[in-house]
Amino acid sequence: MAGLIPFNRRRNSLFNDTFTDFYNMVDDFFNDDFLRAKSSFKVDIQDNEKEYVIEAQLPGVNKDEIDLEFEKGRLTISVQREETVDEEKKNYVHKESRYCSMSRSVYLRDALQEGVKAKLDSGILTITVPKEKLIVNRKKIEIE
Repeated sequence: MAGLIPFNRRRNSLFNDTFTDFYNMVDDFFNDDFLRAKSSFKVDIQDNEKEYVIEAQLPGVNKDEIDLEFEKGRLTISVQREETVDEEKKNYVHKESRYCSMSRSVYLRDALQEGVKAKLDSGILTITVPKEKLIVNRKKIEIE
């Protein structure tokens, strides 16, 4: 017991405080939720009486980079972007390129495939999907 020396807690605290923020930042970067948030886009769905109105926020996306598909009640919005920036300065050329692919699907059980309309305005993609009247074929069963 005589050979034990107490650890200098103050120095340890200074080291931990200095690097804790850095380690937390690195952990946040590789966290799945962080990566998923960067590779997706916000979608709002309104269920009106005769139609669904879907709004997708796609800032900076051109309409030729968007693909819409509707199959068996599932609407899929896909975006594929490729950006290349060439910047010439004094005696060097700076070039960056980036590829991005995002996709969201929503299921609309009583949607009609005919008459779907889409419009892109100021980074908001608005899709109007007409609804068909569903005949509810439900019967309550009494238990004996």
